[in-house]
Amino acid sequence: MTKSPSTLGIILFIATMIIFFVAYYFFSGISYFDISLKINAFVLPILYAGGAFWSVKSFWNKNRVVTFKDAFSRAFIPMFIGGILSIFSIYAFLNFADPDAKKLLNYQYVQRQKTELDTEYHSARKIMKHQKDIDELDKKYKERLPSFSPEAVKGKDMLTASHFSGYFAAILIFYVVLSVFFGAFFRTRTVYQETENQE
Repeated sequence: MTKSPSTLGIILFIATMIIFFVAYYFFSGISYFDISLKINAFVLPILYAGGAFWSVKSFWNKNRVVTFKDAFSRAFIPMFIGGILSIFSIYAFLNFADPDAKKLLNYQYVQRQKTELDTEYHSARKIMKHQKDIDELDKKYKERLPSFSPEAVKGKDMLTASHFSGYFAAILIFYVVLSVFFGAFFRTRTVYQETENQE
């Protein structure tokens, strides 16, 4: 069954929001940020790539001639619609419907950075042999620590409108690259040859 790209975009949006609310209701605890990060890194790219593939493949199955532009738009439009609606909805939810979830994500984001700093510091300190290098590492570590104090992180917000715009810009690059790949893969390579034969 062939669906229009905009319909598939709505389906991707609904699927994204279902995943978002499943994570929100069942994993909104000590690992909420880490789980959200893994979903964004692994689950959503597969979902959107699958949606783009289905969109292009269903069109390709029903049309003898498919241009690069046809295949590209069939892949890009569903991902763009699903992505932009999801970004707006998640931003609105975290900033207006449940600001506490936003605070939790911001807190866990800072804690993750602090944990990574500590891990890097202790790992590097174990392998250093010269006291001069150890002293330099200790100095840099102590210089970074104040940036994680409650006063320093009080106004830190990774979920503002500008940050969401940045996230979506990065996601758009993924959409474009994937759409170019599908456009090149599914375009009909014999279209010019068939045209010449007809003449």
